[in-house]
Amino acid sequence: MSGVESNNQLSETAYLLFGSNLGDRMAMIEEAVNKVSERAGRLVAISSVYESDPWGFQHENLFLNQAISIQTTESPGRLMKILLSVEREMKRIRYGSGYHARNIDIDFLLYGQDIICQRDLVVPHPLLAERRFALVPLEEIASGVLHPYLKISIASLLTACKDTGRVWKFSLK
Repeated sequence: MSGVESNNQLSETAYLLFGSNLGDRMAMIEEAVNKVSERAGRLVAISSVYESDPWGFQHENLFLNQAISIQTTESPGRLMKILLSVEREMKRIRYGSGYHARNIDIDFLLYGQDIICQRDLVVPHPLLAERRFALVPLEEIASGVLHPYLKISIASLLTACKDTGRVWKFSLK
């Protein structure tokens, strides 16, 4: 693990994506970002909020998404447990396999330049390069960061992304 010394523990930059398409989407994302930054590490950067069509399934509600980076001393496994506990606390309901509408979703996108392949944790997120709704907000805060496995910048991944889904900056009307 690479990182910076902080309080005698190694610190790493983690990139996360928050999404919601049920309930008060903006409030859900704000609450989740606050909970994660309180429990998992110092908030370093936060993207604009973007709106997009659902990806991988049909639903009448659009998604809001926001990317953040945190400086954390948590291990990848412990960070994932924190993310899942925040989702559970916020009443995230999982319906087996496949994609579904959700009040909150937290995707673990990157953990420094680490590549993690475990039964319950794969980082970088295996579908990151295929999802405009994830790449657009991530590119805003991490355009020059290299994808650890592909060795391509986030900006270049976005340019090469074949996903044609609509993603635009969200504004309260």
